[in-house]
Amino acid sequence: MAAIFTPTNQKRLTNVAIVRLKKTGKRFEIACYPNKVTPWRNKIETDIDEVLQTHTVFMNVSKGQVAKSEDLKKAFNTDVTTDVCLQILAKGELQVSEKERHANLESMFRDIATIVADKCVNPETNRPYTVTLIERAMKDCHVSVKPTKSTKQQALEVIRQLTDSETIDLKRAQMRLRISTPANQAKKVREKIKKIASKVEEDAFEETEFMMVFLVDPGCFREVEDLIRSSTKGKGEIEVISLKDVVDSEESLE
Repeated sequence: MAAIFTPTNQKRLTNVAIVRLKKTGKRFEIACYPNKVTPWRNKIETDIDEVLQTHTVFMNVSKGQVAKSEDLKKAFNTDVTTDVCLQILAKGELQVSEKERHANLESMFRDIATIVADKCVNPETNRPYTVTLIERAMKDCHVSVKPTKSTKQQALEVIRQLTDSETIDLKRAQMRLRISTPANQAKKVREKIKKIASKVEEDAFEETEFMMVFLVDPGCFREVEDLIRSSTKGKGEIEVISLKDVVDSEESLE
């Protein structure tokens, strides 16, 4: 029986995540492990061998067609396959199936809802909502996930969208801060803080020092920090007492 030879420029792989990049009129692909490309791009995964199934550049991963050395040199100015793989990994388009894309979007949707639930409360009770209720409100507001944006960035956009809607009564959980300044700076600092703070809880002098404890929207923290630095010429202090002011309860609101 005649032997069957596999062409030397073919290398078949299965269960792969393909990253594709087109250059100089040709298509170049690399074979990666599933769910490893995004962690690499987000600098969570740092071991390239945990990302690449093989340090090989393909013309077509599915057919096992390996790219020619002269094509690599023309497109990437090098035929060192690991270097080319890194370029494709950084700039290429991750190819995913419709089922996989849907699963990724669902996962991102829940991650966004989780961030929103963690950062926000019901303004009437000051208690947090459950992730399920936030997801329901997001669906009612027709929130769509953008796979190219981070979940944190999208969560901040969703908070603004939900706050402006009538779907759910929502507000950012407030930070509790304590500031202290020299007494001779108190009047100027106090008036400015009162304009920024949502609630002042303590406002007192202690010998030569002035102290305030207040609640403020997390988005105003940098403004408070800059105010204390500039008004006291570095002699004031700011302390975060709690990242979010919420009423303790065993269950979140449904």
